[in-house]
Amino acid sequence: MVPKGGKVGVTCALCHAITDQSMFALPGKGSIGKRIDGPTPHGLNVGKLLATAANSRALFPTLQLQQPDGTTIGRAPKGLTANSSEAEVDAYLSNPNYYPIGTFDDSPDGNGNSIHITPFFRQDLAAPFGSSGQNDKLNDFNNTVYTALFDQSNLLSPGGKQFIHLLGAAGGDSIMAGYAKVLATTGVTGYPYVTAPQKGKPGDPPTPTGKRVDEQKLRDLEAYVRSLQAPKGVVTNATQVASGRAVFIAQNCTSCHNTNQGVPVSTKLIPMKTIWPGYAPKVLAQRQAPLSPIQNAPGTFDDKMVVVDASPGGGIRGNALPLLLDLARKPVFLHDDSVKSLDELLNPKRGKTAPHPFYVVRPAQRSEMIAYLKSLDTDSQ
Repeated sequence: MVPKGGKVGVTCALCHAITDQSMFALPGKGSIGKRIDGPTPHGLNVGKLLATAANSRALFPTLQLQQPDGTTIGRAPKGLTANSSEAEVDAYLSNPNYYPIGTFDDSPDGNGNSIHITPFFRQDLAAPFGSSGQNDKLNDFNNTVYTALFDQSNLLSPGGKQFIHLLGAAGGDSIMAGYAKVLATTGVTGYPYVTAPQKGKPGDPPTPTGKRVDEQKLRDLEAYVRSLQAPKGVVTNATQVASGRAVFIAQNCTSCHNTNQGVPVSTKLIPMKTIWPGYAPKVLAQRQAPLSPIQNAPGTFDDKMVVVDASPGGGIRGNALPLLLDLARKPVFLHDDSVKSLDELLNPKRGKTAPHPFYVVRPAQRSEMIAYLKSLDTDSQ
């Protein structure tokens, strides 16, 4: 958290750094020590931190909102509105059932779709960027964070409004109208606070709001996160690890994932029907090509992709492949935190139509696979 101009904002390090625990560590919670940039702080309660803001209503576009037809998408049974009180917004942000610990809602779409914080090390191995693979280039993704997320008030610029309209159609226009009302009601003036030159076409991946920050700063950040090293894997039983690797290959996990974690992941997107056989969305609104329709299925797995998917770049609706690194520390799995352990992820009890239904039937082999996954680092072959 950083102060600037009488205000307090967040930085990349809030969600993408841990400490070496050299001074203090509370199991499952926080720690104090030397900062280590890149790994995910899995116990970080982002929602609760945001709720401490003097005006958390100003986070309006990234809250779970009530749509014009009265519906809402997210974990909470009821959506917020421009008339919701500060207490109501804080109650939503502070409730881990609605905004799970270790997650962050990074899409200004009015859906409650906070996803587990991804690591930000070795970004030379990761592409495309964003869980839905919406950006082929890391600098385009980072520019979007600067100009549409760190300072959401940029969305009320002409280019920002055009961007949200392209993505959300009438629903997007409604969000912006509500957002303008919230800022006026709460006395927010003098925005935007993150300034960037007008550049490019609103809606295009390099310049979603028609703005782009200093190119050298983007290149510097890219160089830094590419250089950050992944934590070492954890090996408690080398024999189990070797057996688990054999299971990993035999189960055809290599059709998507690498055994060698020192090489880039495949840039292909995994279609929703492949990663989630039970995906049966309902079309909510049509959009102009190449954008795919706005569509939603029951459950939380696709909530991040309802509006923000890879179609702005002509891609499909699906998931980008994750880095299989630092898994020994990871307490929950899949981007929506819907799976609570590696054993559960690989257990066929979840069913054939569940998200990521790729299982290891025999418990002993599951244990071996888990040992292998926890051992992975960039030296793994």
